[in-house]
Amino acid sequence: MTNSTDSSTKYRSGFVAIVGRPNVGKSTLMNQVIGQKIAIMSDKPQTTRNKIHGVYTGEGYQIVFLDTPGIHKPQSKLGDYMMKVAQGALSEVEAVLFLVDVAEGIGGGDRFIIEQLKNIKTPVILVLNKIDQVEPQALLPVITQYKDLYNFAEIVPISAKMGNNVNTLLDQVRKFLPEGPQYYPADQVTDHPEQFVCAELIREKILHKTREEIPHSIAVTIESMKVKENGLVEIGAVIFVERDSQKGIIIGKQGALLKAIGREARMDIERLLGSKIFLELWVKVKKDWRNQERVLKDLGFRHD
Repeated sequence: MTNSTDSSTKYRSGFVAIVGRPNVGKSTLMNQVIGQKIAIMSDKPQTTRNKIHGVYTGEGYQIVFLDTPGIHKPQSKLGDYMMKVAQGALSEVEAVLFLVDVAEGIGGGDRFIIEQLKNIKTPVILVLNKIDQVEPQALLPVITQYKDLYNFAEIVPISAKMGNNVNTLLDQVRKFLPEGPQYYPADQVTDHPEQFVCAELIREKILHKTREEIPHSIAVTIESMKVKENGLVEIGAVIFVERDSQKGIIIGKQGALLKAIGREARMDIERLLGSKIFLELWVKVKKDWRNQERVLKDLGFRHD
């Protein structure tokens, strides 16, 4: 077996954090680069709660992307956890992608993140996302605004949704990779277990179908995952909410909303696993779980 850390191979690898205020397209960029959905997407703020690792393997190099929770001012213990995850990621990477929404322009949240970036020595690439939504001549004033606030290592305009200029971004990232091992097999796209991604896909469907306080009040865990002799994968998942009234909303009239969530999640999970699945969902109440450290740990929200 060849030692992949042999310096004569000149193989390059490293970790790159994707940061930005909520809802600027971090998960969309991760999925676009990886080529399949491993990070869920929603128009709701703070959709990403955990640090998602996406693995991109090119010719002679490998980038491990960290899609972090949106940097924001926390309002609960879960919010504190999300902020610590996002800030901790900045100190353990070769480069940082600071993703901004050019269609919205610079805002208070962007300035807040820039202040956080001033505390690190890691190279920061400014990624101007959603260029498909603005005229080309509108980019230069935005670039000037950001350059006045921070000395970025590189500036790359992209459309994560459309894929525009994403290959150029990868070329820029590659310049910051040191010589190193291939951390993951070439066909592996995430280091998270399948159960985690399945739970996230279920949570995504709930985010799409609910509003107001519901999206932030839910957590999803996979209780069981079994492969039958005929290849069918049986999955049992629990959706946790904070109040009895929220349980009724998730289930819906005569169970209609829960059935729709299960149907749409099953389709995504089948694409992920490449197998037919049987998905069973339960809804349970865990009072005020976002502010209970023990419950947060039980649900997988751990700083390590």
